[in-house]
This record gives sequence, C-alpha cells and structure tokens, in this order.
Amino acid sequence: MPETLHIDIDARGLARLTLARPEKHNAISPQMMDELTAASKALGADRSVRVIVLAAQGTSFCAGGDLGWMRAQFEAGRAERISEARRLATMFRALNDLPQPVIARVQGNAFGGGVGLLSVCDLVIAAESSRFGLTEVRLGIIPATISPFVVARIGEGVARPLIMSGKLISASEAKGAGLVAQVVPAVDLDAAVEAEVGHFLKASPDAVARAKTLARSLGMPITDAVIESVIEQLADTWETEEAREGIVAFFERREPSWRSDA
Repeated sequence: MPETLHIDIDARGLARLTLARPEKHNAISPQMMDELTAASKALGADRSVRVIVLAAQGTSFCAGGDLGWMRAQFEAGRAERISEARRLATMFRALNDLPQPVIARVQGNAFGGGVGLLSVCDLVIAAESSRFGLTEVRLGIIPATISPFVVARIGEGVARPLIMSGKLISASEAKGAGLVAQVVPAVDLDAAVEAEVGHFLKASPDAVARAKTLARSLGMPITDAVIESVIEQLADTWETEEAREGIVAFFERREPSWRSDA
C-alpha cells in the first residue's frame, strides 16, 4: 500500500488519487515519485477506471520538491542528480500517459513540481484562493524536468515569463494562462469537480481514451530525446555558482546575493 498517496475507486469507475503528505505541503519526495508512477500504471491498466481525480490533503496542493530531496541533490554528484531527475520525469510521463481523463482538484497553492502535476492533467479546477508559481529560478536553478509538460500545456509564449521570473500568480491569472480551466469558491470546488466527472462518465470510455491520444498526437511531442535534454540542462545548472548560492541561502534562511528589491 502506498504511504504518500490514498487511492479510492467508487462503483462508477471514479478513481480519487490523493496526495497524502499534508504536513509537508504534499512536497514530492522520491517515495511519492515512485508511488505516483506505480499508481499511474495500475490505474491506467484498470479498465474499470473511467475518470481520475488528482487531489491533495491539507492546505496546499503541492509545494514542489521535498526539501530533504533538494538538499540531497545539492550534495550529490552529477550522475546521481541525473538519475533523480529521470525518476521525476518518469513519474510525470506516467501521469501524462494515462488513457483516462484526469481532473485536478486544487484546493491550495501549487509551486514548482506542483505546477508540473497540473500540466499533465486534462482539466484543472482550482479554488479562487490558490496561487501558482514556477519558483525554481529564485533558487538559482531551472524547472527543467517539468518544462516540456508545462510548455505543452500553456505554450512557449505564456511559459517564458513564468519560468524566467519565478513570480507567483493568482488562480484567475492561472486561468488566463491556460493552466486552470475553472476557478470557483472553495466551498464549490467539489461540486465543480463532480459536474465535470459527470460529463466524462456519459462518454464512451474507449472513445475518450482515443480522443486523448489524438489530442496529444497533435500537440508538442515529449520524446525521450526531449526528456534527456532537459535533464542534462538541469544537471548543468546545478553546477553553477548561482545555484550553489541560491540553495545555501535558502537553507540558511537568508536572501541570495543576487536579490535586489530596487
């Protein structure tokens, strides 16, 4: 049984895949990566599952990478960093390749890898109080592993300023960017998700899967070569002086040397 996730499947074929590290703001740990990969493969092969809702416990949807994992990357060598980035990419690809429609239920903030999780979903419904951000550049690194999925979702033109600035955006701004489909008051979140589930349950399961494959075939291809390229770029960035300064400053709870509020 997974420890970082909860999986529930009802009689209709609705699977609820819930991130269950609320005390860590559902940050993505190596264990969560492996468990999400395994869960995706199992749910994808289960023909009784017709719709998947990706949700999270607690006040945050997903804060991004686990701090312990980040510290380990800082102290690791290039080969280990590449291996861990490939583990993360494997998780995102497994979620992205699910044949069923995947609806994200976002009750709180999604940063870094949390935005990556939303980018591999087919529909994102967010509470109006949620915030979003690709904040890696504030640490001197880049959102490399998730970038193909983010760009495939919102397009290069919209992704560029978000990836380059690390700024936080509101739920309404995320909707304008194409990351979020619906923004609702928190009290209406479950009803909004249930309404969308109902639409998918009325459609032919095989046709839905084929339609998803069709849409993905017409979008930006995320090939093995693309994944390996972004992993190498991430490894290169980890070796820079600014990355070292940014990570050290983060763990020392101080501003990095390049920070300017002028």
